[in-house]
Amino acid sequence: MTREDVVARYAGAVPTAFGLDVPGVVNRLPTRDRVIALTFDACGGARGSGYDAALVDTLRTTGTPATLFLNQRWVLAHPDLVAELAADPLFELANHGTAHLPLSVTGAAAYGIPGTTGPGEVFDEVAGNRETLTAATGAAPRFFRSGTAHYDDVAVRIAGDLGATVVNFDVNGDAGATAGARQVATALRSATAGSIVIAHMNQPSGGTAEGVAEALPRLTADGFRFVRLSEYL
Repeated sequence: MTREDVVARYAGAVPTAFGLDVPGVVNRLPTRDRVIALTFDACGGARGSGYDAALVDTLRTTGTPATLFLNQRWVLAHPDLVAELAADPLFELANHGTAHLPLSVTGAAAYGIPGTTGPGEVFDEVAGNRETLTAATGAAPRFFRSGTAHYDDVAVRIAGDLGATVVNFDVNGDAGATAGARQVATALRSATAGSIVIAHMNQPSGGTAEGVAEALPRLTADGFRFVRLSEYL
């Protein structure tokens, strides 16, 4: 669909829900298998364009697959890293938005960040970075997570019309990259069969890498296997 198509189709549409868990958003894998999907956001921007090499090294050393949600600002700041990650079969790359905004047709805000303000801006937030990632990697991303991971139900429908599956989480692994290593490890160990974990790969000074390294062997010993989202969605 074009931007004009989206604007015409959703003119006057009124959302009925806004938040982390609204109709159409996937928060868990549809399975009872003892699998966990690790997802890591790279948010970009002045305070968010770092790269947690220790985290990625841990995933590679342990052979742990993950889905990486990259914001357009992070992609543009790290073209070589994006190419390297895209070529690594452990990882799949996903869309974390163009300007890292809550996805809304009314400008609804989350954590003080105003959201997109109409169907056209929803299109821009999804399609802008989709084009950037496609150009960078040669493959269009299947999955989308907005900045702040907040949506209204109309915006989720628009994302679906654009071919994106909107994915959130049921385990908050690092509290927006603010948690210490022990907190991260404890959060990951709360995962159950089919959990989707969110954490961050753009804050190397945080506790995410150390916490993930601590949790992985314990979860493996508990009989869990780690998967990319595309293996179950």
